[in-house]
Amino acid sequence: MTEAVPAARAAREPWRDRGLPAAARVADLLARMTPEEKAGQLAGFWAMPAEPGDPVAPMEDDSQETAPDLDEVLGRGLGQLTRVFGTTPVPAAEGAARLAELQRRLAAGNRFGLPAIAHEECLNGFMTWGATVFPSPPAWGATFDPALVGEMASAIGSAMRAAGVHQGLAPVLDVVRDPRWGRTEECIGEDPYLVGVLGTAYVRALERSGLVATLKHFAGYSASRAGRNMAPAPIGPRELADVVVEPFVMALRDGGARSVMHSYTDVDGMPAAADERLLTGLLRDELGFTGVVVADYFGISFLQTRHRVAGSQGEAAAAALRAGVDVELPTVRCYGAPLIEEVRRGTVPEELLDRAAERVLTLKAELGLLDGPPAADAAVPDLDPPAHRALARLVAEESVVLLANDGVLPLASGARVALVGPLADDPFAMLGAYTFPSHVGRSHPDVPLGVEIPTLAEALRAEGADLRVTACADVLVPGDADIAAAADAARDADVCVLALGDRAGLFGRGTSGEGSDVETLALPGRQADLARAVLDTGTPAVVVLFTGRPYALDGIADRAAAVVQAFFPGEEGGAAVAGVLSGRVEPSGRLPISVPRHASGPPVLYLRSPMDGPHDWSAVDPAPLYPFGHGLTWTRFEYGDLRVDERAGTDGTVRVGAVVRNAGERAGTEVVQLYLSDPVASVVRPERWLAGFARVRLGPGEAARVEFEVHADRTSFTGPDLRRIVEPGMIEVAVGRSSADLPLRGSFTLDGPVREPGPDRVLTVPVVVTPL
Repeated sequence: MTEAVPAARAAREPWRDRGLPAAARVADLLARMTPEEKAGQLAGFWAMPAEPGDPVAPMEDDSQETAPDLDEVLGRGLGQLTRVFGTTPVPAAEGAARLAELQRRLAAGNRFGLPAIAHEECLNGFMTWGATVFPSPPAWGATFDPALVGEMASAIGSAMRAAGVHQGLAPVLDVVRDPRWGRTEECIGEDPYLVGVLGTAYVRALERSGLVATLKHFAGYSASRAGRNMAPAPIGPRELADVVVEPFVMALRDGGARSVMHSYTDVDGMPAAADERLLTGLLRDELGFTGVVVADYFGISFLQTRHRVAGSQGEAAAAALRAGVDVELPTVRCYGAPLIEEVRRGTVPEELLDRAAERVLTLKAELGLLDGPPAADAAVPDLDPPAHRALARLVAEESVVLLANDGVLPLASGARVALVGPLADDPFAMLGAYTFPSHVGRSHPDVPLGVEIPTLAEALRAEGADLRVTACADVLVPGDADIAAAADAARDADVCVLALGDRAGLFGRGTSGEGSDVETLALPGRQADLARAVLDTGTPAVVVLFTGRPYALDGIADRAAAVVQAFFPGEEGGAAVAGVLSGRVEPSGRLPISVPRHASGPPVLYLRSPMDGPHDWSAVDPAPLYPFGHGLTWTRFEYGDLRVDERAGTDGTVRVGAVVRNAGERAGTEVVQLYLSDPVASVVRPERWLAGFARVRLGPGEAARVEFEVHADRTSFTGPDLRRIVEPGMIEVAVGRSSADLPLRGSFTLDGPVREPGPDRVLTVPVVVTPL
């Protein structure tokens, strides 16, 4: 704990008085600061790894831009410290000591004794060496389980706070619009409601743990043209409002996120980092956000070097600050000397500097950082404790999606199993690009992974399988010999498990991940050839996919005995998938992203208008092979007794209820999904949209009534004049197993005038499950 400030000094300098409201403390402190010191609060610093006492140099990137050393910026102070834990493999205690030393130097170097906000990545867990690697966001989406996602986020937040970290750069709330985008592996799914509900659960839990959650990327990043990283987003204001921004609305209002990160992309020619209408008009004035907007790494520099809307670093700084970017990350460049010079010249009003510095200092006040550097804990706890591993396994188990099964699964006891494919015995099959072993560890091949990551082969052996493993060298399957060996192994087995998928890596160094975009959704390399060779043997084949995106399976899925999808399931993913194959684990995951039939066709997203779906005026069929929400279990479920209130006002509520019954001989979990449709509206509407869902576990013969409470606000949309409205008229209802398997259909009518819901509009659909 920091020492109490003497009463006399607090009286002279009210900002030091902990008893005052944060706003009063910040106002007094800000009034004492020079423009240089205010600018210091807007800058991050990314320190090169060094031994204690060594000079601290900045991390550099490939832009060839020079960043100042720590000694050059100490006197002004700093807003943030970047990835002290997440830059090189360091044990937790060493990382905490390094962070504490940097904070002490920083506080001693500026006249107010202010430390910095320390941030780290946390998309798949605390991204540091030795910390639990949880499943990737598409795996969260596959669980359809917000409570479990919240439990995971709480564990992540507690570990980071114990290490002295203040802010986590997650979750990603980008709604998948084209799975060719490499960062699909960082997204929860293709439906804004699913993304919003699960993302909000993550945010709420992270914030309650004391960590600042950062929503990213605001806004439009995932809609980049042709799925190319940082390409323009060709979307209109209606798609932006009704699809792209909706998860942010929920996570801000119901989750309480205190930070937002801007997107790299431009929408209609305006880069997000320079878009005042987006970052101030929409985010703050309309959505009511009062926290801190941080730049995506080098995003302010990119206004000059990539977007070319600024002619200098100073112009880039001016544009970003005016738009509403409060902090430059990862390290100080534009918000250093170039910004200060713009303020001195009068081209940037000092009021803009004050506005951003006030936001940063307010967040520091909330984190206790106006009271000096926090004391490091005596000992940083184990970052991969048994409880976190058990939680990682539970999330992974709930996320495994059984796409198809002709009865070969669960594997028969005593069956001779050939396990083949590039990911048969590879721990990296479980890991996305923003996990520490993939993101940083690959640059340190002599350093152990830091956590135990059982491969699928190891996990199947632990399940007692009679296993023969024939692994390929690489996901690209470079040679005919690999394919021939896999086929030979399959011929000699009772069943063949074929492990295919992605190798995560950044900027083309993998098949999935940031910058690893693809032209088509064909399986990487020669994996389709490998699959066909195995299928040609006639041995029943179980295709297991460890991927960051869905891949086209035409000609493979229809010949396979079973298909299992796992979206980078984390350190316990091998055990989770093996458990499903053996029957120990009940498959309960559902697709958060549709699986295409054809590799080169258009995106097959379910959230589309009638003319964006199959129709007789186009020869292209965009129907998916497996639709959003699809997933099988070991049992069968029947639906019946749909009850829908007939009418409500345009500001009223409708109850929609149905009975689901386990008609099989094994216990199982059904994800009951409610979809709405607006058959006649003033603008083109999707054919249907997800309005609510519930996980329901039932024993053999058991039944439950699932009742949704649908407020009229859940039918609202952006109307012809770009105002959000609720229109009177008929709304169609469908309840069932997926977006394409909806056995129960009904409707209700909204009566009354067209209504404009306010900022307190209802965003979610409560659901009650009553056993019968």
